[in-house]
Amino acid sequence: MKRDAMQKLIEWKNSKQRKTLIVNGAMRVGKTWLMKHFGEDNYSKVAYISFHGNNRAKAIFDNSFDIKRIILSLQIESKVTIAPEDTLIILDDIHECPKVLESLKYFCENAPEYHVIVSGSQLGLSVKRGISYPVGKVNLLYLYPLTFKEFLQAIGEDPLSQALDSKDYSVIDIFADKYLFNLKNYLYVGGMPEVVNSFVKDHDYDRVRAIQESIIEKIKADFKLYFHGKALFKLNLIFDSIALQLSKENKKFIFSKLKKGARACDFENSIEWLVSSGLVYKVSKVSEPILLLVAYKDFYAYKLFLLDVGLLGAMIGVDPVSIIEDNQLFSSFNGSLAEQYVLQELKAQTTYIPYYFSTRTARYEQDFLLQIENMVVPVEVKISSNLNSPRLKAFYDKFHPEKSIRFSALPFKDQGWMCNYPMYAVCNLSQTSKP
Repeated sequence: MKRDAMQKLIEWKNSKQRKTLIVNGAMRVGKTWLMKHFGEDNYSKVAYISFHGNNRAKAIFDNSFDIKRIILSLQIESKVTIAPEDTLIILDDIHECPKVLESLKYFCENAPEYHVIVSGSQLGLSVKRGISYPVGKVNLLYLYPLTFKEFLQAIGEDPLSQALDSKDYSVIDIFADKYLFNLKNYLYVGGMPEVVNSFVKDHDYDRVRAIQESIIEKIKADFKLYFHGKALFKLNLIFDSIALQLSKENKKFIFSKLKKGARACDFENSIEWLVSSGLVYKVSKVSEPILLLVAYKDFYAYKLFLLDVGLLGAMIGVDPVSIIEDNQLFSSFNGSLAEQYVLQELKAQTTYIPYYFSTRTARYEQDFLLQIENMVVPVEVKISSNLNSPRLKAFYDKFHPEKSIRFSALPFKDQGWMCNYPMYAVCNLSQTSKP
């Protein structure tokens, strides 16, 4: 399986400014696989140590951060002779040994010749528990589920993926039917590596759904490692409600839908845990669609999305029959799958921070707002065959953005006031190209 992050790891290895690398991301997105394969392909030796249930490895970081002592201990634990430059040190599951994070400062200052990658699934939570984060002393890489382009590569459609890279819509639009069919498969399968591997092997939609449901159950089982009693109940209540809340016309997360009389403050810690663990994405509302968007962020109004569109479909109960029916999958459940997909692509393929905008009436409501350079760009996710975009046009007429964007099943078209991007080309809204 190809991952775009592999090239980033190679660039890290060859960088003269290389520091210890933190590979962050939610559980089960393929961090361990990525690190091991990178090490096997690019180094003479790999010293891999997981801290999952490994008390002996944890003890290495209990006493001091003397790097010579740590390296010697890692050699003994991994049974690999560690040499600078030709050995990759992988420290995995460090959320179970947060002191590893503190040690990274000393690797940077006292032993930069060693190539070290660390990874965990709740690293943001470790910092919040009082662990000192090595600011400026590490490089960072965040791993998401497979993107649509990576999915195309996994199913053997490399030329389609390469055509998207070209951004040449005179070529891309010729194969719109192939892109749309593969995109509908992606909306069902999603990007969790275990699920994609199964789909590539068997093309069995029932098997795909069974694995997705298993992943959801494993995620919820992991909750019990960190919470119990009322706190666990709240966490499950929020996680289980996200799919249903996204299926509403108004996708804002409503606490009264959880239980009668529920308030945001009752669930704030649980939501922040889910966001920090990477299992949930939060998209905040802004009160004004003007620069700088972060200054107008509403801390009490937001949408919550899941980690992966395939997992969302499993929780909603999407029927695989919808894959072969014309665009049904895009419009089902009030377009929640399409909006989840666009958000995933924006987070994985760009550096933009998505917000959304709404007013008391739905006239000016926008699915997403992006700050692109010095512009505020409204983004509409169009799920119906109706070509009109009354909300996007109303927003444009009132606020006069320099550019507006619509993602739909239609081919690329620049209409002056608005650019229509095909849904399968969200990746082309990159930092390097002005819309």
